[in-house]
Amino acid sequence: MPRPVTIVILCWNHWDLTERCLATLHEKTDRSGVTVLAVDNGSTDETPSRLRRYDWVRVLTLPGNLGFVRGNNAGIAAADPKSDVVLLNNDIEITQDGWLDEMRRAAHAAPDVGVVGCRLAFPDGRLAHAGTYILPDTLWGQQIGSQEKDVNQYAATRDVEGIVFACAYLKREVLDAVGGLSEEYESYFEDTDFCLRAGVKGFRTVVCGAVTLVHREHGSTDDAPATFSRLFQASRAVFRRRWKTVLAARYTRALHWQTILNFPTGYAMSMRCLLRALDEGGVWTSYEYVYGPGTAFPVPEPEGLRDHRLDAIARRRPGRRPPVSVVHAQGDVFRKNRGRYRIGYTVLEVDGFPQEWVRQSNTMDELWVPSSFNRDGMLHSGVAKPVHVMPLGVDADHFNTSIRGVPNPNGDFVFLANFEWNERKAPPLLLTVFNQTFRASEPVLLVCKVLNRNRERDVTAEVRALGLRPAGGRIAFLLNREYSYPEMGMLYRSADGYVSASRGEGWDMPLMEAMACGLPAIATDWGAHREYVHDGIAYPLRIRGLVPAVSSNPCYEGFRWADPDPEHLAHLFRHVFEHREEAAGKGRRAAAEMAARWTWDRAARRIAERLDKIGA
Repeated sequence: MPRPVTIVILCWNHWDLTERCLATLHEKTDRSGVTVLAVDNGSTDETPSRLRRYDWVRVLTLPGNLGFVRGNNAGIAAADPKSDVVLLNNDIEITQDGWLDEMRRAAHAAPDVGVVGCRLAFPDGRLAHAGTYILPDTLWGQQIGSQEKDVNQYAATRDVEGIVFACAYLKREVLDAVGGLSEEYESYFEDTDFCLRAGVKGFRTVVCGAVTLVHREHGSTDDAPATFSRLFQASRAVFRRRWKTVLAARYTRALHWQTILNFPTGYAMSMRCLLRALDEGGVWTSYEYVYGPGTAFPVPEPEGLRDHRLDAIARRRPGRRPPVSVVHAQGDVFRKNRGRYRIGYTVLEVDGFPQEWVRQSNTMDELWVPSSFNRDGMLHSGVAKPVHVMPLGVDADHFNTSIRGVPNPNGDFVFLANFEWNERKAPPLLLTVFNQTFRASEPVLLVCKVLNRNRERDVTAEVRALGLRPAGGRIAFLLNREYSYPEMGMLYRSADGYVSASRGEGWDMPLMEAMACGLPAIATDWGAHREYVHDGIAYPLRIRGLVPAVSSNPCYEGFRWADPDPEHLAHLFRHVFEHREEAAGKGRRAAAEMAARWTWDRAARRIAERLDKIGA
């Protein structure tokens, strides 16, 4: 039998909010074994009289406004001592049936779970909260995912540092071990403090991603900014005294990272994800913009990374010669590495590396590459230093099968391709084969999300020059459209299949993201992505051999890349379209494998293990 639950709702004026909270609670909650306790925190409006009209609500009236912490503690003290307790703000609107059962399940899924939060969304459809964190650098709490478009990201049950107590399921065991909220705080920081104290006692804090509630965020100090500032800064000082040293002690390794983070490239986005994962994993990471004159990015990087954790990382100062430094860039800028122990980390999409890259690689202490494909290319090109495979990863919170897509109103089977328009990506092959394989009358569509960085290149003219048949397979283009991570997840989940028919890849992050979203993928059977692509979870595209790389990129000169087989691509297009259940099964297995083996936190752990061996 499920454990009884006491729902504590702290109320202070704003009866309209409390009324909505109670109405939605009554409609969406199975109240068997549940006590609803409204704590009137000295309200001066109609709240006291209106509460008395609810025969299913127990009311605790306090003599005055005791503040958020003491008000909630009064409710906790008045709860059934054998029940779990849910703290619920009166500005929460419950929109989901079975929300309490899901949270109770998450709480009792393991003995060491003590605190459970949920996803909170703003009324306008933006995500408000999927857990919290506080850095010792700033001691300023951050809500994970806040302000993002809500596409059902962070849908799994995940361990987090803290949650906001607008909705907090507290198991009886953790209340008995920790007590109530610390009354050293009047408001603010008390929720993270509780989660950290629970952690000291051996209890985990998790977010139940299966539950989303609406949070109207009407705080009691909204109309009094001076009061808010006083309370916030006073609580921040208490939190700093209690936890700054403890939070700083979580960092057990140090690493200086030289790369780019603030340009709209896949390179930069990958590194943003990796640096976040390293920091979350206890690696004190500092950041330096590595590019400059004579490199691919000669201009200064734009100020501000628009991400609290990354901005904190960028402000850290590791000293003139950091103990360990990684330059993640093209191999011809490894010379900029200023660490005492120097690591070069790079990729390339052909079967070897330029001699200047090799020369600079041999001045490093060791090299990192994301795949055995690149490790072999380095060794064959003359790199004599140790080369370690350090895989990249995928953001499984934003790219997974729970992300909401947009239904196709025409019922077409949609293949998606996401690529930059250049010779390596072989767009003529992709477009011509699709157009020749299908008829316009068939319910199938190829959507190409295309980025064209070359202003001198006219993509429209090049497509026109292909002479695609009007009666052939239909193709739509999204040209130079930038999407946020949540929007990219929606795009993948709006498709039925994915295709990457390129000549070579150094990793192929869009392919991994699509597979994480459960799309059956056709991918050229050559290159670094073979690290994670195989026949059990995808459709490898046969190649006819290797051919000289013909490209405007000078790094490819003298090397080879793949020649994908057009006939096999046509066969795979038709096979996926006509065997949808089989294809969907591969997509599901791909999503499971990406989530189990190829996440950014796993990539960060691999680096941390290497740092331990280095002695960083």
